[in-house]
Amino acid sequence: MTAKQGAPGAAAPRLSDLMPWSVAPLRPGRSWVMGPDPATLRARWQALADAADPAVRERLFRPSRARTLHSAVGQLPGQDTGTARLARAVGRCPEPVRILHGPFDRQWLLPDHRLLDAARPELWRVADEHQLFLVELGHVPQAAGPAVVCSALLPDGRSPAGRPGRIHPLYRRPGGVEPNLAPGLVALLAHRLDRPVRPTDLLAWITATAAHSPDGTAVPLTADPDLWDRGVALGTRLLWLGTWGAHHGGADGSAGRPRLPGGRRPYVRAALPTRGLPRTLDYDPDDEALLLGDGRISPVPAGAWEFHAGGVRVLEQWFAQRTGSATAGGEPPEPGSLAALRPAAWPQEWTSELLELVTVLALWGELAPRVAELGRAVAAGPRFGVAELRAAGVLPVPAATTRPASVLDHQEEGPEGQFALW
Repeated sequence: MTAKQGAPGAAAPRLSDLMPWSVAPLRPGRSWVMGPDPATLRARWQALADAADPAVRERLFRPSRARTLHSAVGQLPGQDTGTARLARAVGRCPEPVRILHGPFDRQWLLPDHRLLDAARPELWRVADEHQLFLVELGHVPQAAGPAVVCSALLPDGRSPAGRPGRIHPLYRRPGGVEPNLAPGLVALLAHRLDRPVRPTDLLAWITATAAHSPDGTAVPLTADPDLWDRGVALGTRLLWLGTWGAHHGGADGSAGRPRLPGGRRPYVRAALPTRGLPRTLDYDPDDEALLLGDGRISPVPAGAWEFHAGGVRVLEQWFAQRTGSATAGGEPPEPGSLAALRPAAWPQEWTSELLELVTVLALWGELAPRVAELGRAVAAGPRFGVAELRAAGVLPVPAATTRPASVLDHQEEGPEGQFALW
């Protein structure tokens, strides 16, 4: 069968067919270990360390079935943290690391295994400058927004609304080694489409075409070479936006950090408060202005304000995470808890991050019509379906590809300073 002979009505494979190894979202278990700025996390850690009364320390820690002050666990891969039981000695604060919280919120996490109910060490083992993570977003019926996002940061996989999906690393090993793709898939596509297909090309295609379906995220595979080229180019730009410029490689100028053209770039028109935090967030469509209390940022395109992902408006969720109306766990913090410790005033860094987020959402929103048009063209054209992938021996994938690869190139410190024996 040639590329032009694919069946138009072929059933689309699932993302889990194409990228077989996936990991469930992180489960911190306590909201205070994550936050929008590293200084706050250090202050929370210090408050825990200063609690001499065991009962007070336990209340601040918020024990769960998976983690208590007496839990004995090893270090997370690549992290230099203590492994002694927290009931005995809290020790120095681990260096906060940047992660992706939900689909578009870059936050900070204390990467201490003793604090996290389910940290997913297998993800930490393969997280490096070569790695990209594809994150499935929860399906909310009738809600707009992408089905997947891609991150260069380690993601927590949280979906603000709906049931969260899974995290699919592009590579199974550090250093960009062994793509997490169905064996034979890239070779099949390259042969049928008559052009080279790199793992990042397929990742770009998935980012541009993935859609929610009742039984998981579906990825239609076109058999039209021209449509493939269009989809890869569009997906490459989405990868550039979703990684805040960390991934690029397109011929359309997608390099460096995303920026809107001059005259359309958002600026602070009225300063945010120097004391306290803004209590309200609103949008003025006539002036294309984002209103944070008395602060004012414009121009902010309506597409950025209306941008939804995971069933919620992204800018509203981002604001709630920073003003105390919601924590990383989604609920308002309890008075006296570590999660209630937060900046007393709006840091300048948050303004810069907000301007960057508005830019990413505005540029992504501009691509939405092209994404929809591509989806219609792919649905109407020839496609490789599940039946053809089975006939070619690509599906079903070997069971080993659904499990993490063995990564044994360094020792990991176990509980109480002991090293694991491999």
